[in-house]
Amino acid sequence: MLLAIDVGNTNTVLGVFEGAALRQHWRIETSHTRTGDEYGILVRQLFASVGLDHAAVRAVVVSSVVPPLALTLHQMCARYFALQPLFVGPGVKTGMPILYENPREVGADRVVNAVAAFEKWKGPLIVVDFGTATTFDAVTPRGEYLGGAICPGVSISMEALFRSASKLPRVEFSRPPQVVGRNTVHSMQSGLVFGYVGLVDGICGRMAEELGTGPKVVATGGLATLVAGLSRAITAVDEHLTLDGLRIIFERNR
Repeated sequence: MLLAIDVGNTNTVLGVFEGAALRQHWRIETSHTRTGDEYGILVRQLFASVGLDHAAVRAVVVSSVVPPLALTLHQMCARYFALQPLFVGPGVKTGMPILYENPREVGADRVVNAVAAFEKWKGPLIVVDFGTATTFDAVTPRGEYLGGAICPGVSISMEALFRSASKLPRVEFSRPPQVVGRNTVHSMQSGLVFGYVGLVDGICGRMAEELGTGPKVVATGGLATLVAGLSRAITAVDEHLTLDGLRIIFERNR
């Protein structure tokens, strides 16, 4: 089995693959203070909770946007799996040319998403990942990573609103009955939900114009399903896109 780990700023997603099949997956909090032993014990408990044997893991592949956790994950893999993890980064074969001015600046998760999306749908593509930040990544018809855009994620935007406007309450990010809110909660939800959908559709539309073709727009991340249901641009949702990309990149580096 292959253990794939995607470390984000807020959450860490783990997936267990048997061949190309995703057997199980979990989402946990990303903690900078958790030790390698704590991560190892937690992962063992997650395996045990669904009847999987952690000793059956034969390889580990990691993408991370949190550099301080690299040593922690190395220690966890060495002690609890007796394995050396493959970290996606410079020098790792992805099968995708990076056309960024400085390829080392591209987050590992963005490359992994682009690889998985092109493997599944070919190009041209726009991949939207709803995480701590919302990222937009463009892939050319030839399967080259072209670049993209980064904007504050939904949670960051909501937290800024709550902190800066003392009379506004915290609300759930969910679709209100109509765009014209008739109370404060619905008005805030309208601005947050439809405002964010407008942001997504606007950026995707401008990217499509620059690509000069009709790209397929794929969404992933925690809020992908909700936003995709209201978006005019998003045409597909893949909750496990990043995990699939990690599996594909691991196979290309075996």
